[in-house]
Amino acid sequence: MNQSTSEQVAMPVGRIAPAPTGAQHVGNARTYLLAWLSVRSREGRLILRIEDLDSPRLKSWAVDQALEDVAWLGLDWTEGPDIGGPHAPYIQSQRRALYDDALRQLKQAERVYPCTCTRRDVAAAASAPHAEHEGPNYPGTCAGRSVADAARLGEQPFVWRFRASNVERAWHDRVIGTKAANVARELGDFIIARGDGAPAYQLAVVVDDHVMGVSEVLRGDDLVPSTWRQLDLYDFFGWQPPEFAHVPLVVGPDGRRLAKRHGDTRLAQLREAGKSPERLIGLLAWSAGLIDEPRPCQPADLLDNFDLAQLPRTPWVLTADLWQSLLT
Repeated sequence: MNQSTSEQVAMPVGRIAPAPTGAQHVGNARTYLLAWLSVRSREGRLILRIEDLDSPRLKSWAVDQALEDVAWLGLDWTEGPDIGGPHAPYIQSQRRALYDDALRQLKQAERVYPCTCTRRDVAAAASAPHAEHEGPNYPGTCAGRSVADAARLGEQPFVWRFRASNVERAWHDRVIGTKAANVARELGDFIIARGDGAPAYQLAVVVDDHVMGVSEVLRGDDLVPSTWRQLDLYDFFGWQPPEFAHVPLVVGPDGRRLAKRHGDTRLAQLREAGKSPERLIGLLAWSAGLIDEPRPCQPADLLDNFDLAQLPRTPWVLTADLWQSLLT
């Protein structure tokens, strides 16, 4: 259950949520560091949760490597798959019963309908839809269907789409300020599960953050559109949403979100080369305006003066020279 407002102020609960679709890179590390600092600087609890719903892209080795990478950075957590906790399990693929119950409630209220549109939409729904993957708004092709129509589709594949609210919805972000949108008009109905009930990203993270008592979600600002969708779900279930903090991304010289196209920026490469995590932490702290120059430091060194208001509001460019400075 969610904590009361006074409890949230006294002890915030945050989370780090790696997706084991590949190796963790410098961009992931910066977001994890900021999430850790935001919660730990207020003596809060941190949950580590593995978001492994994107089954076609999952890598069997990536879960253990993600845990090793986050620990190598010097970040710790209060609950997680390796140490357990009151909200176990901490791997989404093992939490299916919770998502099934949430989907059942949505069906009973006719807030979802079976959609037989493109398979590409079905495949993409499991993972977080970053800004560069946001396509055109769903035109409502299947919106006239009811839940009962699913039984008449036979073997035709489909997904469950949530009927977005046609209201202005707003929230105050701890980094980017007040944001507002009409979910139905500006984003459209969105996928929350496959036809077999396997949950999509939007449903799973809302259920998990609620059940785990997460009071703050700090993530990249390319996920701002997801926040409106998730607030729509929070409203349906009558749950108190967490506070949100969306931080600028690490990008390559081309201005795009850091990815394989920018070369090898894996944390595992630094670990395997015996490089110091303190050098990376110092570089990331400098990039976030937390120290005046890039110098080796540990996450705990940054706690006393941490303030989200200090963060730059523009993406940070990881150049080849900066990456090489970590490898030398």
